[in-house]
Amino acid sequence: MLLRKKGYPEESEFVLCTVTKIQFNSVFVRLDEYDKQGMIHISEISPGRIRNIRDYVREGKVIVCMVLRVNQERGQIDLSLRRVNETQKRMKLSSIKQEQKAEKILEIVAKQNNKDLQGTYALVMSRISDKYARLYDFFEDIVAGKANAEKAGLDKKLSASLDELVRQRIKLPEVEIEGNLFIQSYEHDGAEIVKNSLRRFAEAGEGMVSLHYVGAGKYPVKVRAPDYKTAEKIIKKAVDACISYASKHKSQASFERIEK
Repeated sequence: MLLRKKGYPEESEFVLCTVTKIQFNSVFVRLDEYDKQGMIHISEISPGRIRNIRDYVREGKVIVCMVLRVNQERGQIDLSLRRVNETQKRMKLSSIKQEQKAEKILEIVAKQNNKDLQGTYALVMSRISDKYARLYDFFEDIVAGKANAEKAGLDKKLSASLDELVRQRIKLPEVEIEGNLFIQSYEHDGAEIVKNSLRRFAEAGEGMVSLHYVGAGKYPVKVRAPDYKTAEKIIKKAVDACISYASKHKSQASFERIEK
């Protein structure tokens, strides 16, 4: 299931398409998210000379395309297949899967409240579309505590059901940074200095870091966060706190990141 968006896609937008018709120098597709027709010229199928378009596409094949031009007066949408790289393709397909998961959650909630799915979807999107392009993005903010359905303008009963199911079914994305923390102290109270340095690291890590001891002053550490920007900020703050404390007490501390 993929509920249809209103209007037309934007230029440079990546869209999910199903091939409907193949001609000598062009391919016609259905834009699955918009339920509109689009066309891919042979020059936008693949780089280089193409002897047979069917070597690249076939009727019924689902592909990811980039929108080149949109003429709403003529109802014409020009697309490109060759300008979509593998990373962009994977990201688009992942986004589609996320949105389908969000729509399934909404379908369950609509059924629980004896409401029509299409009407419920239209209602929710009308309340959140000024801030969210996707239903899934709204659901992620519900899980993160940044939004809730009732504040978005939905009725209390529907909001309670939706918020509860979203929190059950949606998990926030998480990234991980790994490295090794090295601490040495030759002071008479060195053991206490090391212990306090590690405590500073943990406290500055705001509950997002973990570490353990493997010997010779080496402590493998991990930081987990919703995104790399947050993870980088946390690991820097924790490492700086640890090194600063050790340095003030005539001890050495350093951090070595593990690149994956």
